[in-house]
Formats: sequence, structure tokens, C-alpha cells
Amino acid sequence: MSMGEELQRLHELRQSGALSEEEFAKAKAGLLESSSAATNREAALPAVEPADPQALDREARQWALLLHLSLFAGYLLPFAGYVAPIVIWQLKKNELPLIDEHGKNVTNWIISKVLYAIVCGLLFIIIIGIPLLVVLLILGIIFPIIGGIKASNGEAWKYPLAIPFFK
Repeated sequence: MSMGEELQRLHELRQSGALSEEEFAKAKAGLLESSSAATNREAALPAVEPADPQALDREARQWALLLHLSLFAGYLLPFAGYVAPIVIWQLKKNELPLIDEHGKNVTNWIISKVLYAIVCGLLFIIIIGIPLLVVLLILGIIFPIIGGIKASNGEAWKYPLAIPFFK
């Protein structure tokens, strides 16, 4: 493990409450002082018990639910419904692996919805685009709700009609 990864691990342990500020400072100083010797690096890290799997699962479900429902942020701020889910996905995908699959599903839906909206806009000229745009608007409300419910149950739901850009 590189020094940067170990510093990141120490930072995460401090944020999760597994390390106090004093333990963090001590471990960080020990890591920086003994960066050339791998055995000294391991000795600088305090023994930490593994995180509770149920708590991690609960946290992953909550973030996945928030990820799906963040699509509605676009109704409050322009483009927030496109940016917020991607930001949540990128920030949490390494910490909580379950989020990666949900983030890919939501991002696939965002890209697909934009493409479908462009096609509906072009078809607007021959009037068929109007009902298709209404259907797309309804699906844009229903799909995140279903995805959020499934996420809170621990399931990863692929949005129907979403083009799989990310697999």
C-alpha cells in the first residue's frame, strides 16, 4: 500500500470515529517518519476492528436511495438533477461498492433521457413529439421513485429504456 493510500485510510478511520484526533496525529506522524520502511509503516497504524457489516449495508442503502432521489434536484435548481447523482456516485463508489452499480444505472438513465428528449424535440415539429415528451416526463418521475424504493430494499434496479453506456 502506498503512503497516499495509507494516509487516505487514516483519514477515513478518523472520519468514521474509529480513530481519535490524537491517534490520527500520532499514526500520521509515525507514517511520515518511517515512510521508507514498509514494516515501520504497518507498525504506525493502530489496530482497528473491522466496521460493522450491517451498518455499512444500511449506509449503502441510504446513499443509494439518495442517489436515485437526487434526480429530482433538477426541479429545484437547473441541471442539479444531472449533476447531483453523478457527484454522489463519484464520491461514494470507492467507499461503498454497492453505490457503483446504482450510480451507473442512474447515469445511464440521465444520458438516455437527454437523448430521448432531443429526439422528442425534433419530433415536436410533426406533433408526435408532444405526447412522447409527456411520457418521458412521467417516466422521469416514476423511474427514480421505483429505483429509490428498490435501493432502500438493497436491490439494484436497472431503469427500463436506459441505454447501457456504463456496465
